[in-house]
Amino acid sequence: MIRYLSEAEVERCQPTVLAGISIARGALTALASDHAQLPPKASVFPRPGSFANTMPAYVAPHAGGSEALGLKWVGVYPTNPERGLALINGILLAADPETGLPLAIMGAAHETGIRTAAVSGACIAALARPVVGNVAITGAGVQTRTHLAVCEALGHHDVTVFARRQEAGEALRRWSESSTPGIRLTVVSRATDAVPGAGVVITGVPIGAVGALIEPELFDEDALVLPLDYGTSIGASVANSGHLFTDDVPQFARFVERGAFPGYRDADGYTGDALELVARPPGRIVCQNLGQGAADALFARAILANAETLGIGTLLVR
Repeated sequence: MIRYLSEAEVERCQPTVLAGISIARGALTALASDHAQLPPKASVFPRPGSFANTMPAYVAPHAGGSEALGLKWVGVYPTNPERGLALINGILLAADPETGLPLAIMGAAHETGIRTAAVSGACIAALARPVVGNVAITGAGVQTRTHLAVCEALGHHDVTVFARRQEAGEALRRWSESSTPGIRLTVVSRATDAVPGAGVVITGVPIGAVGALIEPELFDEDALVLPLDYGTSIGASVANSGHLFTDDVPQFARFVERGAFPGYRDADGYTGDALELVARPPGRIVCQNLGQGAADALFARAILANAETLGIGTLLVR
């Protein structure tokens, strides 16, 4: 039997925020220690500005970590919100590493949101300066909501969000009041009002947005910078000014070769290696995490385990 989980059922079966951060850390360290097989993403571009990726992955057991085998199909369509549809859509396939048999098919949109925030959470927990102070987030979409949950779980309660549209900022404020009540949220209309003084800066405007680059002088010298929007907000002048890590070094090199990160130097190493350092490196740290199937496979495994325990989902005959 194959268990099917809708997006709503995936949300019901998601791991806790702190458990998700632990899963993400396991994926990052697996990549860094060569315990994950992660071929290059295969991409197609059906519409201008839109793309769809296939992301197969295998994670081997490592240092007590879990084993997982899976495949993610994910599409990103910037025009979808205008149609009342989600920006990110997709499916996840979880398989048995021993036999290769499919175990579950599940919606990938919600999982993508919590997985991305969990990766950021693993970085914040290990690489933020001792006194974070304010966290700055640019963008007020779904990713901002999942990152607010991570900030609350890690005890970083002061968050300033730059919202490009007033209605998006107000919707975020209402959501936060009920869903992340521990967050002291400030919404501003300019990135220049959010970034200065922040110990952690998370950028999440739409990839390719014009005029989104943030001037380097706005960042604290010891800030942790987590771009979710690739090079849209964080230019080479920021990325090259401190330590530069990435979740997947070969994938990052391919993106640089294709011109996705103009002027960026080579990464100093894997984010997973940085998480294992005894002490935080001094100065500014940029973790240019690109999103990778190892985390997706491990999250799918955890979601499936919860679904089996709770008896959630529809069983399909193979």
